[in-house]
Amino acid sequence: MRAARLIRMALLIQSNPGLTAAALARELEISERTVIRDAQALQEAGVPVRSERGRVGGYFLAAGYRTRLTTLHPSEAETLFLSGLPSALQDLGLSDAAQTARLKLTATLLPSVRQAAESSVRRFHLDAPTWFREPTTPELLPDLARAVWADRAVELSYARPGRDGAPSSVVARVVEPYGLVLKAGTWYAVVRVPGEREDPEGGWRTYRVDRITSLGPAAGAEEPFVRDPAFELAAHWEARAAAFARTLLRTTVTVRLTGWGLQRLPAVVDGAAVADALASASAPDPAGRVTLDLPAESEDVAFDQLARLGADAEVLAPAFLRARFRERAAALAALYQADREEPDPRETEDQR
Repeated sequence: MRAARLIRMALLIQSNPGLTAAALARELEISERTVIRDAQALQEAGVPVRSERGRVGGYFLAAGYRTRLTTLHPSEAETLFLSGLPSALQDLGLSDAAQTARLKLTATLLPSVRQAAESSVRRFHLDAPTWFREPTTPELLPDLARAVWADRAVELSYARPGRDGAPSSVVARVVEPYGLVLKAGTWYAVVRVPGEREDPEGGWRTYRVDRITSLGPAAGAEEPFVRDPAFELAAHWEARAAAFARTLLRTTVTVRLTGWGLQRLPAVVDGAAVADALASASAPDPAGRVTLDLPAESEDVAFDQLARLGADAEVLAPAFLRARFRERAAALAALYQADREEPDPRETEDQR
């Protein structure tokens, strides 16, 4: 394990001269004291690592020195060949470049490693889109991807969906595109609005790419914008996605559940809503039922979700939602009334 860490450390210093002990400790998930010991071990092994103090100090390799530790292990090659989603690369217009890169990588590998890498793509496939929905590629995605690569500000028009039945509205903004995220088959753009960096959100916005109706270079933005060096797309998305999921929960439904209904609740309701609902759950009554407050996106969404639980869920409030379930129950009772005589569609005329 230490040998692999020493190799990583040497390669990190080679590709990023001047990394501090603190930076190496974060990257390698070790203490700064261990970084110092590992640097000494590399020196003893003949790797000319040196440390320099001062404001621009850090760890360096001797001028002109290149490590010979770049031969890929079979498991590393397998990982590289699995590192991209084929559908995502195609959406971004990068499938040809990715295939060329794989061919170049394959040509440099030893025969034994090449076989391991090629076998990985026969054994594993990453399918990003969700079930029961035909994936579509937003028309402007490749253009937006090029702007992300080049750090070019763009002017876009975005169709903002209306709420509570209101029509959608179109907004136009100049934004700095920081990254693209593929979530359950849908592409999202993470952007920053330059003139709104002082707002509580720091100017950050997330747009569904398929709702971007027009896209073009921003006027007067001939030079690339300066990216925030502290920005990390994965961490940003994780934090904003959790916050966004909670902003959708604008309605609260009081519901009484049987034990079986409580067990099935996570299968029909969003995870964030389930967590909040369980925190509000009462103690079981003599029949084993619990009462809780369930956050939901809207009345319609709550109706569709809780209807899947059937008689294991009883809506207590709001009154209008309880009335909808009462109407649904009456309609079902009329449809399935016991004294209604109808021929069995599976019977033939002779059988009747």
